[in-house]
Amino acid sequence: MDMRVAAYAVITDEDERVLLARWTEGRRASWTMPGGGLEPGEDPEVAARREVREETGYKVVIDELLGIHSRVIPAGQRVTPGADAPLHTLRIVYRAHITGGRLRFEKNGTTDMAGWFDLSAIGGLPRVKLVDIALGMAGVMQSR
Repeated sequence: MDMRVAAYAVITDEDERVLLARWTEGRRASWTMPGGGLEPGEDPEVAARREVREETGYKVVIDELLGIHSRVIPAGQRVTPGADAPLHTLRIVYRAHITGGRLRFEKNGTTDMAGWFDLSAIGGLPRVKLVDIALGMAGVMQSR
């Protein structure tokens, strides 16, 4: 079994919009929480800050740990070409706020754009389950 540990951030603005990034590695482009995999030896909070910066252009401060979500993805459902083993994912979810930077899109990465979304619009977006899980942890939206 393969394992992936990743850190993500729930970031909202004064208009109660949520910052999302569009993930392009899956079977179809889907919106996700900004964040991603830890580098070897990297602290999860550092990884969350780094990933948010890479994917959205914003500098953030981590406010609190919201929770950890564990999931095992069967080998046949993995999106990685040639993956023949199940994948155990541990997703560490934080609340964070912006301290600098400006919105920009990642180039040559796993996401191709980022944007702010009203909570009422999120239900209609093509999104990964992590969006609902993380927003549920943050208390801003019920998980589906």
